[in-house]
Amino acid sequence: MAYWIFAGLGFCLLAVIIYDLLQTKHAILRNFPVIGHFRYLLEAVGPELRQYIVTDNNEERPFSRDQRRWVYASSKLANNYFGFGTDNDLETPANHLIVKQVMFPLPIYHGCDAEFDPNFSLPCAKVLGGKRGRRHAFRPKSVVNVSAMSFGSLSAPAIEALNRGSQIAGCLHNTGEGGVSRYHLHGGELIWQIGTGYFGCRDPQGNFDLQMFLDTVAAHPIRAIEIKLSQGAKPGLGGMLPAAKISREISEIRGIPMGVDCASPNNHRAFHDVDSMLDFVEMLADKTGLPVGIKSAVGELAFWQKLAEAMSTSDRGVDFITVDGGEGGTGAAPLSFSDHVSLPFKLGMSRVYRTFAESGLHQDIVFIGSGKLGLPESALFAFALGCDLVNVGREAMLSIGCIQAQRCHTGHCPAGIATQNRWLMRGLDPTSKAARMANYVVTLRKELTHLSRACGVCHPALLTCDHFEILHSNLEVPSMQELYHYEPNWGLPNPQDAETLTRLVLGDVPTKT
Repeated sequence: MAYWIFAGLGFCLLAVIIYDLLQTKHAILRNFPVIGHFRYLLEAVGPELRQYIVTDNNEERPFSRDQRRWVYASSKLANNYFGFGTDNDLETPANHLIVKQVMFPLPIYHGCDAEFDPNFSLPCAKVLGGKRGRRHAFRPKSVVNVSAMSFGSLSAPAIEALNRGSQIAGCLHNTGEGGVSRYHLHGGELIWQIGTGYFGCRDPQGNFDLQMFLDTVAAHPIRAIEIKLSQGAKPGLGGMLPAAKISREISEIRGIPMGVDCASPNNHRAFHDVDSMLDFVEMLADKTGLPVGIKSAVGELAFWQKLAEAMSTSDRGVDFITVDGGEGGTGAAPLSFSDHVSLPFKLGMSRVYRTFAESGLHQDIVFIGSGKLGLPESALFAFALGCDLVNVGREAMLSIGCIQAQRCHTGHCPAGIATQNRWLMRGLDPTSKAARMANYVVTLRKELTHLSRACGVCHPALLTCDHFEILHSNLEVPSMQELYHYEPNWGLPNPQDAETLTRLVLGDVPTKT
């Protein structure tokens, strides 16, 4: 009798192993059959365990349990509501954001309504490259787009999932500085990021190669060029791709040797100051007709002041600025850099925007926010600070299976995302994860739409700082304009763009592509 019991248990165990290895929905189960089920069991009883033993739902970092749960549920089109009221302390908070709804909100449409849009389309308020007359200027179809994450740092299936998901959701996919790979070519339109290593457009000595750059642009669905000056995870440091992660394919795409660590310098060789940078920007824009912008974390303000002054006194300028917050960053970094170098997003964005607003240039630039903005309330506030678009990085990783194991720097990501290990990568199915990423982006746009309408406007770009308050532990509530030194109507598009945007959202104007 005991023999048959053990035989039956063994058969069941074998069946579970075979199922786990063959299924494609869960990377953890595919990489760790049987054992992976314990992770989901612990996840299911996590709130109860933490309530009595460990931490609460808002204590974990960089993303709390509540935040991760919202992303996971949204990506699976599961119930992303939370019951029994908020578990946040609203009376003794630290920096708690409040959205102020109006008494007569705009209607929210549902599936049974003729006005319902299942994609929750939210086009950009401005035409990217339009102010400077770029030949291939366009209006981004989605205010939510995928942030810069390189092939090499991320696995091939992860990049493919992000690109396929971008195509489904109708959003832009930033390549990161690692070059354009074949995994970026599954339908999603690209913003090609060029970093200090000039990967994909470099000569054997590591200098910028214009002809290689032009060949890459001509061969791929690239809509804009982003020059990376620094990033939130490690501003002023450069990057490092360990030799263990450099495969033959990565070596060929980046134009780097195998067997040695690949270091990205902390500064550019193609330019050395604001003046030469603008010459470089205009050269790229002239040769390609594409919008060209810059990405940077924010430290000292002298650079931004010099850039605003140069743009005010010449016919040269950037088409967009991506402001990365110090709390952001998908890459690994020294603790001192990730914790203490560069301003957090709210301060960095407000200071950069204010610099250009005081020079009268804020309407000529598309501002893109980056740095933990993939949650509805954070993204909403970014628009009030003047962002026209927001990029999502780690939240997009969560949507395709990241479990916040924080092993990105080791090459042993258990979800198969930040690794080049073949066994771990095989657990991530690009097709199913692409659908989840698209679900997450659409759901984020849905929440932004609903929050905006609760505030009495049809698009998040039409919100101002007056729609928000930040609660402090002493119950003082300074106005947002006082806190960030904003003038009335800063953060809004100009009246013409606002009118066009309203008509676009209401379906009266076709989006220029």
